Amino acid sequence: MTEGCSMWLVWCGALLLVLKWFEVDPVATWSWWWILAPLAAAFVWFEFFERMFGRDRRQVEMAEYEKRAKQRVADTFEGFRKGRAGRS
Repeated sequence: MTEGCSMWLVWCGALLLVLKWFEVDPVATWSWWWILAPLAAAFVWFEFFERMFGRDRRQVEMAEYEKRAKQRVADTFEGFRKGRAGRS
């Protein structure tokens, strides 16, 4: 849930940048502070709050868990294939 929230900030900031760059009517008159605010909020979120809540460690642990799970599956099917090849 929180990852989606922070990514929305990045996408909104990127959209505002594009609208400001191409001078789309309501956004063209806005201050650059308003345009860059979502990107600054996303930066703060990724740099400070993710570490505070431990999400960065959990993502690394999940990636390691998925890697081990894929390796177990690969080992299982490799053994299965070797067993099959021996029977033929």
